[in-house]
Amino acid sequence: MGDVLAGIHATWEFEPDSVLIRFTRGNRGTPRLFQALRERRVPLEALESVTLSQGKRGTVVLHAVPRPGADPLMDAAAGQLKPGCDPYRLVLPEECETLAEHYADELRAALPDAGGAPAAAGLVRAPAGPLQFKAYDGKAAFDGEKVSFRWSWTGASSAKWKAGDQSFAVSQLTGVEWRSPEALDGHLRLLPRPAPADAPAPDRARTQADHDPAAVVFGLGYGPVHESLPFAAAVLEAVRAAFPAPVLTTPVVTAPPVPPAAGGGPAAVAERIRHLGELHSAGLVTDEEFRAKKAELLAEL
Repeated sequence: MGDVLAGIHATWEFEPDSVLIRFTRGNRGTPRLFQALRERRVPLEALESVTLSQGKRGTVVLHAVPRPGADPLMDAAAGQLKPGCDPYRLVLPEECETLAEHYADELRAALPDAGGAPAAAGLVRAPAGPLQFKAYDGKAAFDGEKVSFRWSWTGASSAKWKAGDQSFAVSQLTGVEWRSPEALDGHLRLLPRPAPADAPAPDRARTQADHDPAAVVFGLGYGPVHESLPFAAAVLEAVRAAFPAPVLTTPVVTAPPVPPAAGGGPAAVAERIRHLGELHSAGLVTDEEFRAKKAELLAEL
């Protein structure tokens, strides 16, 4: 192919074995995630499918779908990105539809037949480190070898203060869980690898992120997508490089619904309502979210 297709927020350069995506910087309306990514080279073997569809307000959308395991950014996102922030969508003016259809056909013809198998690791690189961002209850930093959490005295829970600042080597992790800051209970949680002699690891999915020393909590203005998602992707890529098996066989990044905290009864519900009130007072949840979640908790009594 060897041609260039310029869209509204990105340009795709078609090469014999890959697509080079360059994101527009400085244009009004360009998602901040695109600006943070700058450019990405996507080998054709990293792609599962290509579609062309009608977009909004006189546009068409060329959409490439990566294979599971090919791109740590999309694996970390776990389907939580809004369509407008999907880096694999190229939005074009409607008059480019015929040209876009041509390139879509060319890409489809060039895609390997993977038979639904997961892709090899490292096909699409995560953003390079060092990386850092500010969460509501602390600061997170990653230097390529270890992740560090430094708690904030204004936001961290007593459980985190008791545990102290945390540092996790990549070799200590099995993966990372990213829950979008645009959703209630947004957080980034590291999944530590238990030592062989240890008892079974605790079920961290049942521990609230604000009480888990291996997690930082997002909120209004904290841990935005363009900072926290590339961070999660870089950590995931490092873990996969350190442990190519079995980490690559199944995605380790999930975005499960937040389950009830361990332990039931009125006392546990009261504690969760108290914590919800703190988040509401800090502006991390809206009035509507507060009322809905409080009613849900009261229904457990």
